[in-house]
Amino acid sequence: MQPTQLPPSINSTQKVRVIAPSGALREWERFEQGVKVWRDRGYELVIPEDLSQPWGYLAGTDEQRCQQLIEAWNDPECVAIACARGGYGSMRLLEKLDWQQLSDRPKWLIGFSDITALLWGFAKHKNISGLHAPVLTTLGKEPERSQQQLFDWLEGKANEITLTGEGWGQGKATGVLLPANLTLATNFIGTPICPDLDNVILAIEDVGEAPYRVDRMLTHWRWSGHLQKLKGIAIGRFSQAEVSTPSFSMEEIWRDRLGDLGIPIVINLPFGHDGENAPLPVGCYAEINSANGTLSYSKA
Repeated sequence: MQPTQLPPSINSTQKVRVIAPSGALREWERFEQGVKVWRDRGYELVIPEDLSQPWGYLAGTDEQRCQQLIEAWNDPECVAIACARGGYGSMRLLEKLDWQQLSDRPKWLIGFSDITALLWGFAKHKNISGLHAPVLTTLGKEPERSQQQLFDWLEGKANEITLTGEGWGQGKATGVLLPANLTLATNFIGTPICPDLDNVILAIEDVGEAPYRVDRMLTHWRWSGHLQKLKGIAIGRFSQAEVSTPSFSMEEIWRDRLGDLGIPIVINLPFGHDGENAPLPVGCYAEINSANGTLSYSKA
């Protein structure tokens, strides 16, 4: 994987459009809290009237959600797209999306969890970096530090970020940062959206996945040969993973499934669901250091 093109820095006088490419919006109070964060900074946040027209568990039909994305992306005045929530559904858009309908002009796409599908899609088809960062339904609950990191990155006030966790494995490595929800990324294996993982530092998080299911996913990654290509692995929060039956801990799963790779690994980094969710740019150069437990990335 090669580095992606970074969109230009933005400022609070500009237009940001909201889309709901995944699950139906249910957390309206939390959504409004996230909208307020953007608007309090001065941004013109444009919310479509048909933002969420529930179709089963989705925020609209595939055609409706595709069109919402296309209109937002092709709006020449729009400098960033903020996703309303995750859930499930972005993968379905990748089946139908005609990438030729989308402008080559880079702009920020912001979201995480299920939005992984679109972040990887724009990196693969447009070579444009997106930002793995809070959606609107989680942004209002973010601590001030991660909110500030998000806007500092978007506005060009921070050209480098360092996150600290617990390191193990071997040494340090540099590569191209590829953040993802582990479940989504696992389901990309064997599809056209899966990038070449050579030269990649993979950053993963998830929610509601028990240790045995994470074991199963990582075992699939091992069999597929994809883990063996990576330069390093950065692991964020795997929340709501408690089980009542006898089980390995999540860290025991990491060490068992990843410990023989001979690459630097850092766990307990501050990104993911249910807590601080630092922004992670897709396709930036990054350094992972197991000795001091850090993941650093920059725009340079």
